[in-house]
Parts: sequence; C-alpha cells; structure tokens
Amino acid sequence: MSERAGRQLHAGDGAEPRADGGPLRAAAGAGPLRVCALYPDLMNIYADRGNLIVLERRCAWRGIGFQLSASGLGEELDGDAYDLLYIGGGQDRDQRLCAHDLIDTKRAGLHAAAARGAVVLGVCGGYQLLGHSYTLDAQEIPGVGLLDVRTVREPGPRLIGNVAIEVQLKDAAGKSPAWADAQAENGLKGAALGGGRYVLAGFENHGGRTYLGAQQQPLGRVLRGHGNDGRSGAEGARAGNVIGTYLHGPLLPKNVWFADWLIARALAIDVSELAALDDALERQTHASACHAAGV
Repeated sequence: MSERAGRQLHAGDGAEPRADGGPLRAAAGAGPLRVCALYPDLMNIYADRGNLIVLERRCAWRGIGFQLSASGLGEELDGDAYDLLYIGGGQDRDQRLCAHDLIDTKRAGLHAAAARGAVVLGVCGGYQLLGHSYTLDAQEIPGVGLLDVRTVREPGPRLIGNVAIEVQLKDAAGKSPAWADAQAENGLKGAALGGGRYVLAGFENHGGRTYLGAQQQPLGRVLRGHGNDGRSGAEGARAGNVIGTYLHGPLLPKNVWFADWLIARALAIDVSELAALDDALERQTHASACHAAGV
C-alpha cells in the first residue's frame, strides 16, 4: 500500500460555529463521519468538491465530527475505514486511468464497504464506474460492479441541461421520512411531494447512455431533463446504500435534504436524530434549481 493511502485531508471536531449563530447539537452517539474521496485530483471536473464541503459543514454545524481522507492512483482502499465513499466525474482519459486502478487496488475494499452498509456515492463518471462497464470508442472500460448498470457512448448529442427527478427514500430506521413534512425549518420542506416522495434537482452533462439491469432500481423518475438515457424516464441507480446519479451542479448544495439523508445513512441513525438547521438559504437554492429545470 502506498504511504499516502488513506491520507487525511481534513478533520473537523464539530466545534466550529454555525453560520446562523445557533447552538451546536450532535445526534446522540453519532460521529465522527469518516469520508473518503476517491481520486479527488482526477474525478473533480463538475465542482464535485462542493459536495464534500456541504457534508463537512452540515456535520460541523451539528457538532458531529468529520474526517476527510483521499485515495488516489495506486493506493489500496480499506473497506472498514470509512462510512461514506465519494467519487465524482472526470474527463474520458482520467476516467480510463481511474477505472483500471479501481479494479486493481480498490474493488475489494469498495465491495467490503458496501457489504457492511457504508454509503457509496458516484456522480456522473463516478456513477458509470460503479456499474459493470462503460463502452467508449469501441473500448470497454471496466467498472467495479456495485450497480447493475452498463454505459455506452452512442451516436447522438450529449444529454445536457437542468434536470429534476422524483425519488422515494427511506431513512436509516427504515421508515418513510414523514418527519420531513412537519419540520418547516429543515431543508426537506421545499423538496417534499408527499407520501415519502421528494425532488432532487441539478444539472446533467453526459455523452454516455446508461442502461439498468432487469432487477436494478433507478434512483428516481425523471420529471424534467434526460436522465440515464434520454428515453426510459429513469435517472441514476440505487442498491442499498450504493447510489449513482448524473445530477451535479454540484448535487448536494442544491439538495441539502439529500446530504442529511446520506449523513444519517452513513452514521446508521434516523434522520430525525439530526438537529434541524436554519436552511432558509438552502431552500431558496433548491427552489431555484427546481425552477431552472421547469418544476
């Protein structure tokens, strides 16, 4: 293993003040949240760093510790060391490099992490690498196979534009997050459709068309935009705590309710255990993203 493997980029003790001056409150027994960014120097062309910043801030404002590490080319991945693993998007050349390295040095660790319930989030190119393969220019780029999806670069225009999808998620306790509808002060209120359904909004820009296996569930249903392939009406994919999506812009600043859901899943707590934050600005950001998508 490289001496730099799992190198820590930042560690927060949760003691930093909230922007609104409110009290810090941590969920009982929660944290620290241990996060690993995969290839942050190569798979980071769509402001993916913003997703990590949102996770860190929302933990810090609640008094939850946060530890961010990186795993790059040639570095083995310890499947027991992290609660949440993140991989963003990259150029085709960099994606090829990372794909082969994932197989050689990180596949076993990623599968071990997913098997014990760690959250694995892939955005855009990262989503493609979580599947079985990405066929590009007659070359099949291997994926780690955490999601039953295959991506093909087909003739036709890139799928670009603002996008909104409907998702139905359950919190860490396995119940529909009805608490969201009753908490106007948190970031979920503006995203709620009722019945446990919520809206994710963002921006998509991908040339590949991603196709789901027969039993693979999508992350959500397209309300506006293209989604996985521009035809099926499906966007992203989810298997347990493994999630892939084409939504960036970046994703989590536009959907802080989803960031909180990921934090809770990673810490194995109920989302209702997370202290409510003053998310007035975040709700405006989400509303703006939905408006841009036509929702």
